Amino acid sequence: MPYTEDRATWFEGQGLWQHIPESDWRSWTWQLKHRITSVAQLEQFMTLTPDERAGCAFADQKLSLAITPYFFNLIDRDDPDCPLRKQVIPRAGERQLSAEEQLDSLGEDEHSPVPGLVHRYPDRVLFLVTDRCAAYCRYCTRSRLVSNAQDYNFHPEYEQALRYIESHPEVRDVLLSGGDPLLLSDKKLEHLLARLRAIKHVEFIRIGSRIPVFLPQRITPELCEVFKKYGPIWMSIHMNHPKEATQELKDACDRLAFAGVPLGNQSVLLKGVNDDAEVMQALVHRLLRMRVRPYYLYQMDLITGGAHFKVDVRQGLAIIESLRGHTTGYAVPQYVIDAPGGGGKVPINPDYVEKITDREVVFRNYEGARFSYPLTSTPVPDRTPADVPHPHAHPHAHLPPHPVVP
Repeated sequence: MPYTEDRATWFEGQGLWQHIPESDWRSWTWQLKHRITSVAQLEQFMTLTPDERAGCAFADQKLSLAITPYFFNLIDRDDPDCPLRKQVIPRAGERQLSAEEQLDSLGEDEHSPVPGLVHRYPDRVLFLVTDRCAAYCRYCTRSRLVSNAQDYNFHPEYEQALRYIESHPEVRDVLLSGGDPLLLSDKKLEHLLARLRAIKHVEFIRIGSRIPVFLPQRITPELCEVFKKYGPIWMSIHMNHPKEATQELKDACDRLAFAGVPLGNQSVLLKGVNDDAEVMQALVHRLLRMRVRPYYLYQMDLITGGAHFKVDVRQGLAIIESLRGHTTGYAVPQYVIDAPGGGGKVPINPDYVEKITDREVVFRNYEGARFSYPLTSTPVPDRTPADVPHPHAHPHAHLPPHPVVP
């Protein structure tokens, strides 16, 4: 069935929790305290499928179950195929392992010089500052350590990581991730940002967070003041489906943007969630309307128990091709595969180029029409720009112009 939405509306309201004071609903600490973390809590509000029940029974061994009231409110509790429901409620597929899957699919541990720091690219580091999230995505790349359900015993060493960055002048870019950095208190986050800003060779500070999507109440005026003080702080949020775009998220993105935080979005291509051209177009359009630039579309990493989310790369390419030329260029994310084992992000693009010779590049456009761009230049003696006919000019336009009388 084609995807449809009311483009003029943004979901808002407290839904199942409309009986509580608005001040509680708008409190990010209230949201965390009242997360849904068990089957018993889920079944107060919905009927689980056998598939979901089997997945929940395994969650304490794979990746903990946790959903904020705010995000749970967006789930269609009557539809087992709800794309938001699939992202946060475990399913039995998480128990099925494939030979190609890896516990540390991106090889982060072998590129970790000190606990919690990954130095894979020459000029940048990934700083893992916590193993906790507001809610847990069932396809999480770091499910080995996030929530500690697998007894990974991850403990970031802030001082060791900061000293490493200080002693490596080639590091100009630091990405704070985890877990989710925005679960840290304002005071702790400000301490980290202040320390990083004090390092002269650190030019670029980024935060990767799904907190705005799972817990937009966290984006408080006080937090935005911290970002203003140490900015520019760039942020990549993580939204996968247009139904995640609510009025509260839109307001949170406005607060971040007005605090001087440039915003991008990273989506993961997920089976039954966003592996559809119409869904993806609705998603990227919602993002732009929230001041968020679609940045990456990831092919899902080869995490253990993730095969039920996996989408054929050819389908991902077709989705990108369906966007190019049919919407603004700002709306088209870069489709990438994070190379297994630590090879880094590799762009995957539709094949527009048909051939390249010493003389020309032959390519097609979004409509399939073929064009040629010459790589050589053939001088024409005694020719001036005025001699070149304009395609829509008068038939005699190639004649020399009349002299201008002063």
